[in-house]
Amino acid sequence: MNPDHTNSNQTNAAPRDTRRRWPEWLRVALIGRRPRVTLLRAAVLAGVAFVVFGFILLPVRIEGPSMLPAFRPGSFHLVNRLAYWWGTPQRGDVVAIRISGREYNGRELLGDLVRLRVNFRRLFRPSVMYLKRVVGLPGETIEFVDGRLLVNGRPLDEPWRRAPCNWTLPPRTLGPDQFFVVGDNRAQRPEDHTFGAAERARIVGKVIL
Repeated sequence: MNPDHTNSNQTNAAPRDTRRRWPEWLRVALIGRRPRVTLLRAAVLAGVAFVVFGFILLPVRIEGPSMLPAFRPGSFHLVNRLAYWWGTPQRGDVVAIRISGREYNGRELLGDLVRLRVNFRRLFRPSVMYLKRVVGLPGETIEFVDGRLLVNGRPLDEPWRRAPCNWTLPPRTLGPDQFFVVGDNRAQRPEDHTFGAAERARIVGKVIL
């Protein structure tokens, strides 16, 4: 028999693909019918989330009891960084305050964009911030008498305060660009509580959630 002879009636079977394939419904659910479009959308969403939660809505975690009972230690909240770009903080607002550095406002940022000299350090999220409530506005005189907060000599109604307070502190008149901020929980001694005049440029934004 000729070893080179082949039988024309025999055919070689194609190798079987033994790779496991995902069910069609699962593949569509995960990456859609057009994977490239799905990946592009995912990249856009990731970019938007990075900008929103890195520069606009800043997630913050409360540490310490100074803002009880409204804000409990360990709770998470969002700071709206755009809240005061075109306005100013109002009495009763809970705000985030930089320990150092200055915040942009809308007018400053637009001016720097036009001049191509944006200070990116001012855009980046501050690493540490205080959360306090605004109780005094520019030009007002603030004092504490037997636990009562007086603004220009008149007691301020504070529905957000629950804990008893016995502070007595001398009057202080705020400058044209200063806001008086203090925590809601004044059961602590003044020495154990961070409060006082905050420059407008140090206020990062308003706590919204």
